[in-house]
Amino acid sequence: MGEGKRVSLSLLPISVVSVVYALIISFASLQLCASHSIFYESFDDNFEGRWVLSEKEDYTGVWKHAKSDGHEDHGLLVSEKAKKYAIVKELDEAVSLKDGTAVLQFEVRLQNGLECGGAYLKYLRPQDAGWASKEFDNESPYSIMFGPDKCGSTNKVHFILKHKNPKTGEYIEHHLKYPPSVPSDKLSHVYTAILKPDNEVLILIDGEEKKKANFLSSEDFEPPIIPSQTIPDPDDKKPEDWDERAKIPDPNAVKPDDWDEDAPMEIEDEEAVKPEGWLDDEPEEIEDPEASKPEDWDDEEDGEWEAPKIENQKCEIAPGCGEWKRPMKRNPAYKGKWHAPVIDNPNYKGIWKPQQIPNPDYFELDQPDIEPVAAIGIEIWTMQDGILFDNILIASDEKTAESYRVTTWKPKFEVEKEKQKAEDAAAGVDVLSGFQHKIFELLYKIADVSFLNAYKPKLLDLIEKGEKQPKLTIGILASIVIVFFSIIFKIVFGGKKLKPVKVTEQTNNTTVAETPNDQGSSGEKEEETEKEVTNAPRKRSTRREN
Repeated sequence: MGEGKRVSLSLLPISVVSVVYALIISFASLQLCASHSIFYESFDDNFEGRWVLSEKEDYTGVWKHAKSDGHEDHGLLVSEKAKKYAIVKELDEAVSLKDGTAVLQFEVRLQNGLECGGAYLKYLRPQDAGWASKEFDNESPYSIMFGPDKCGSTNKVHFILKHKNPKTGEYIEHHLKYPPSVPSDKLSHVYTAILKPDNEVLILIDGEEKKKANFLSSEDFEPPIIPSQTIPDPDDKKPEDWDERAKIPDPNAVKPDDWDEDAPMEIEDEEAVKPEGWLDDEPEEIEDPEASKPEDWDDEEDGEWEAPKIENQKCEIAPGCGEWKRPMKRNPAYKGKWHAPVIDNPNYKGIWKPQQIPNPDYFELDQPDIEPVAAIGIEIWTMQDGILFDNILIASDEKTAESYRVTTWKPKFEVEKEKQKAEDAAAGVDVLSGFQHKIFELLYKIADVSFLNAYKPKLLDLIEKGEKQPKLTIGILASIVIVFFSIIFKIVFGGKKLKPVKVTEQTNNTTVAETPNDQGSSGEKEEETEKEVTNAPRKRSTRREN
């Protein structure tokens, strides 16, 4: 027999795809029952009675058991905009995240995008005696917080460990440094955190490793889980005669006798000659001879009527009109205010720092003491609706998490991706080529480089705009390269604070601009200013300067 043809799911009717997808899920569920999953929530059944809504008055957002758009698969849906949400599921037994591999995984689909809001989970540690699920709020203690968060300059997949200092008993939030960014589309994505017994933690998005860190490394968490051995002495004071000035004005310098501080920067150009044909007696603007006073004009109420001004056509032909004045030129004698040259300060002692003393809160640790997970909660504030949570998993090995991704997330994602491509093609939207995809993957990795962290929000905004406008790919790439080398130049040679690059599309042309941000104003304000300047009527240039 001949080899059968392979049929893509994207070519089948949606109803057939849904049936096939349902069969895959059903088969997968049977296979996964015997896996190493410790906790699994598919939301196939209604969450009511199993998950508990917070009764705190701030949490007015309505959760719904709803289908993912285009699928028969159900999830937990954020149904209203601009609301706070809180819901929690207590586990039958507390789950230990120590002494072996632990995997935290869940799916989120931002069906209406995410401009400002969170889509993360909180893995709660055992609560105080008397605590009830209905009291769940943002103060409820957690062990780990994990998942997407995006608003303003924040665009990250959080991973926060709340760890107890064995010396002080205080719980401190330790944030993963330089976490990956949140995917900018509206497709289903699966987020995975793998906690290993060698203190390594991996963050995966859609099964692809985006971040690797070590719990005990000061380079990976802020603040570090293991505090510094020494701290600045709070009682140490800088001596009154301590001189921190590396350079000082030369006290022996004298202003030269020929230095004129009062000389103007510009002077009239005495060699300039009035152009021939200049119309001294003609004004640049004249009253419109065709204008007439409106019939309903009331001189008492509206004042004396004056005809509107128009440009004097004679001035268009002549070199200029009105009183001619010599143009200004730079004054060669101008030197400005005199300042003594700076020299090395002979009394310079360096920047003063308090002496270091032993840190009373310091402790040593072989492994982080991660609190067990007694409940899983979602406590968020968001301006967007349509956030769908699904397939929440706690597992004891990576293979189990991978099998769930393959069987529960991957089929949905492929259908959504093909549907998005079809919709983009029907709408005439440019679809990213394979080459462009690689470029943007590279750009996202560049944006995640640690020393670019201060510029990350603007870089991500630039990259996301480029993804939506594939024709700008080369311009976006050029912009990122300019920013990158500008930052390198700044680090090596110093300089002023950089202003973020802006990319403006005019028809199919790409303009890249970069200027130093001397004023320290925000990008938004400068964009507004730029728009105002662009939209302002253009004033005819005067000829008097000729």
